[in-house]
Amino acid sequence: MINFDDKRNFYRMMLNTEVVVTIIDDESNSQIKATCRDLSATGVAIEIDHPIAMSTHVKVRLNSASEQIQSLDILGKVVRIDEECDSLYLIGIAIEELD
Repeated sequence: MINFDDKRNFYRMMLNTEVVVTIIDDESNSQIKATCRDLSATGVAIEIDHPIAMSTHVKVRLNSASEQIQSLDILGKVVRIDEECDSLYLIGIAIEELD
């Protein structure tokens, strides 16, 4: 559905929850704690204290608050980096696969 206010094809679900981001493109598969700001059918936005390079492949683990709902693993690629302020970056990730 198109929301004519922001011209997006899918609605965003606003979140403010901790996630674990795994950098797939480095040899050690580094893990970073981050905050998930929003989620849609095609992407996710996270806040972290340092940038991640464009086109980096990552896995974002979004744990469920309920035992009845399965946690979500998002595989994707960094497509946007915005510096919000000193030591706070908003990273846009295009979803390539959900698990």
